[in-house]
Amino acid sequence: MGAKGGKSKQDPTILTEEQLKRLQNCTRYTAEEISAWHAGFLKDCPSGKLDKKQFLNVYKKFYPEGKADKYCNFVFKAFDSDGNGWIDFTEFLTAVGLSQHGELKDKLGMAFDIYDQNKDGQINRKDMVKIIEAMYDLANEEDRRGEKAPEKRVELIMKRLNKDDIVLRLEFIQGCLKDEFLRKILAPNTAQPFGMNTTDGVQTTTINISDETGAAV
Repeated sequence: MGAKGGKSKQDPTILTEEQLKRLQNCTRYTAEEISAWHAGFLKDCPSGKLDKKQFLNVYKKFYPEGKADKYCNFVFKAFDSDGNGWIDFTEFLTAVGLSQHGELKDKLGMAFDIYDQNKDGQINRKDMVKIIEAMYDLANEEDRRGEKAPEKRVELIMKRLNKDDIVLRLEFIQGCLKDEFLRKILAPNTAQPFGMNTTDGVQTTTINISDETGAAV
């Protein structure tokens, strides 16, 4: 996503020509669409910085019956590629574009990044249990007994991946590519709360932060 260490050297509210071209290449959005996304992003984040609290507010609006905190933390950390505690526009749109337009293997790579919280290129049973618990919280799933228990789910996942404990990035991607069941469990659409609307033929964007009702701003 964003260049490591680059945020502190540049005004995060400015979209440079270089960033625009890079985003066109990696997101498949046109320059006009990117500019619309940028305007929507700055409307809700005038500082050009999307912090964890704002990010959590997005998820709470789309999952009012669930507990979004845990899952939001996982996704936020994956979006915040340089780990400085906030998401700039480039990081934001790169992730959203990948989720909407990326190849399946790239989307699976994003899912892996959500699991791989310490960014060491591998995930284990404990990592998977935590993310499945977070998914249950998000969906307000209270029945976690028997085969629905997070530990049982992980046991099934490991069995289908033919692994005991550690799963590497490539193994994760290849396993999910071959197994539709695993894809449904392990590759959620991480950009779901972020939307794009069309009004009178003009594309506008919103990240649904400032409108307390959760409607498009």
